[in-house]
Amino acid sequence: MKIQSICKLSLVLAVVLSINTSFLSADDSAANPKGLKVLLVAGGCCHDYQTQSKLLKEGIEARINADVTVVLSNDSTTKATFEIHQSDDWAEGYDVVVHDECSANVTEQPYVNRILAAHQNGTPAVNLHCAMHSYRWGDYRAAVQPGADNAGWYKMIGVQSTAHGAKSPIDVVYTNSDHPIAKGLENWTTIDEELYNNVRVFDGTNALVSGNQVTPPNKRELKKDPNAAPKESTAVVAWTNEYGPKKTRIFSTSLGHQNETVANDKYMDLVVRGLLWATGNLSSDGTPAASLAK
Repeated sequence: MKIQSICKLSLVLAVVLSINTSFLSADDSAANPKGLKVLLVAGGCCHDYQTQSKLLKEGIEARINADVTVVLSNDSTTKATFEIHQSDDWAEGYDVVVHDECSANVTEQPYVNRILAAHQNGTPAVNLHCAMHSYRWGDYRAAVQPGADNAGWYKMIGVQSTAHGAKSPIDVVYTNSDHPIAKGLENWTTIDEELYNNVRVFDGTNALVSGNQVTPPNKRELKKDPNAAPKESTAVVAWTNEYGPKKTRIFSTSLGHQNETVANDKYMDLVVRGLLWATGNLSSDGTPAASLAK
């Protein structure tokens, strides 16, 4: 009887310990959910990347459980490069890369190919604003042909853009409101911003947001024609793409020239939705996966 009692007591203790351990594990999991490891590459010409990289890091980390590592170049020219991209395994350890560089005149193909290889091999990307106008050579103002040596960067992004007009407010219109990235987000109007053109939209690109801009005639145009009318332009300003043999998810938006735009909650909500979608952590209703929600 004593032996049976001891056995029963041992069994009860084992069950209690098992339950307590499972509760502790669940609590630990809830308190320390796995966050996204985000690499933000920023720098180059024509923008206040010192400020914008801080705004992006703070905006992402405030919205979801994420750790954003910033790699910032102090080179403010169109030839800005990043030491991290000199390594073949530069993206290892990160769940997603945010490209926010402005490196239009960086044309060394081995350098660009190393960047693209990481995304071809499955690392998702989010491309912001001047990333669209980076790493271009040859006759990039004409629509590039798939497979051409100057088409690689555009192919990853999904849209080829070569220029923008004068700075003027852009009406941001969600044209695919059923997509999880756009679900529930409202149209809005930016401050003075740059509307990037669309020279080529690659097959498989899914347009989500359009930008409509009215630009008043400048002094030269008014001198030539005092009755010159404002110019109206429309372009895709946010979209998704699947890139390479692994169909790596890519989200891009050409918005984001001004610091005030990057700081805008509507802009940051869009960028974070795109980041979550790219990493497979966006629910159909536009909310983040439970482990990343704040």
